Amino acid sequence: MAAKYYTFPFTPAQIMSNTDHEKCSINDSIANFLHLLGTTYFGECTFDESFGNALWEVDFDNLTSNDKLRGIITQSMEDSIKHYEKRLTAVSIDIKLRQESSSKNDKHPIIRKRIDILISGTVKQTSEPFKFVESFYIAPISF
Repeated sequence: MAAKYYTFPFTPAQIMSNTDHEKCSINDSIANFLHLLGTTYFGECTFDESFGNALWEVDFDNLTSNDKLRGIITQSMEDSIKHYEKRLTAVSIDIKLRQESSSKNDKHPIIRKRIDILISGTVKQTSEPFKFVESFYIAPISF
């Protein structure tokens, strides 16, 4: 099947100058869109303030339990994917949270939460299985 989806980031200047824009497969297009959905906070897109997810609303929330954070992020991603990504069916989302420590020197460790988002489903058009994994670091804590 010929690729007919534009790559991310989209470059309008290429289209306007009558130059072909790079194309990609439907799987790559869905993955690019899920990345965009995952990295956008509510209200960032002025044309549709409900586009995005709640991950960025809990970015520095160190008081909420991991289970509650997992539930908030999972529900938000499920709602956003259901509303905006119509090319997937049977979507399931698994959120993993863990704390990681790193440091530039031994005196000042930095502890951050790492969120792994695993999305799976079926591509409607091809009935093929689809998998997507994205990781973010949030909530830097420094001692």
